[in-house]
Amino acid sequence: MKRLLIFLLFFVMIGATPIWADTTNSGATTNSQTNTSGSNTTISGGYSQEATTTYENGSSSNSTTTNTTNAYSGDSRVVNSASAPSMSAMSQDLCVVGISGGISKFGIGISAGTYRTDENCERIKLSKVLNDLGMKVAAVSILCQDERVFHAMIQSGTPCPYNGKIGSEALKEWKKYDKLRPDYEQYTADLKYIERKNKKLEKAYEKKMKENAEELSKQQVELDAVAAEKQKLIDEMNELKGVDKKVKEKNITVHADNGPR
Repeated sequence: MKRLLIFLLFFVMIGATPIWADTTNSGATTNSQTNTSGSNTTISGGYSQEATTTYENGSSSNSTTTNTTNAYSGDSRVVNSASAPSMSAMSQDLCVVGISGGISKFGIGISAGTYRTDENCERIKLSKVLNDLGMKVAAVSILCQDERVFHAMIQSGTPCPYNGKIGSEALKEWKKYDKLRPDYEQYTADLKYIERKNKKLEKAYEKKMKENAEELSKQQVELDAVAAEKQKLIDEMNELKGVDKKVKEKNITVHADNGPR
């Protein structure tokens, strides 16, 4: 179909001819038109007008009009039209679409037509017949040949049947033999996207963990500094307690020496 449209477009392009029109400074108009559709047609013509009015001892008016038309010159040959054939299914219950087209140029005219099978229409009809016969799984399997239906079934949590298996067992088989999936291209594209996304999330997680580790390290340094300061204060307090104890012991000794004899 694409080749037919390109061929028709090429025929139209090579047969096109530009059209020009012009007007002179004196007011005369020269029109030239050329149409090409298997023959050449030329139409040329000109128009000029001049008016003079003189008032002297009365009134007078002179008017001159010139109209020139060139005779037709061109190719008078006629091109027969190319009629596209009528492609019809004759109102029958068939899953086919008619396609036709035609183009004509001097010396040649081409038309063609064909039929294209609508596979989705066939699947729907076959599925309906199987469902009417009570073959529910087979009816679903027919529809699952369409990649959109297959993908929708996977997304809804009800995977298409696989060699007599349904549900989770069928899903395992589809993952195992993924190249047999009707939506294999979309499936692989989704997997690649998920892989790229997971890598980004993993990098973001590692970065966050590194930042948290650095923050914890800073906090640990601060805690160690606080613990060291606390220990220093405890040591000072213990030292003061020891000095105070020695002073008390000294005072007791002095008091004992100065007691009654």
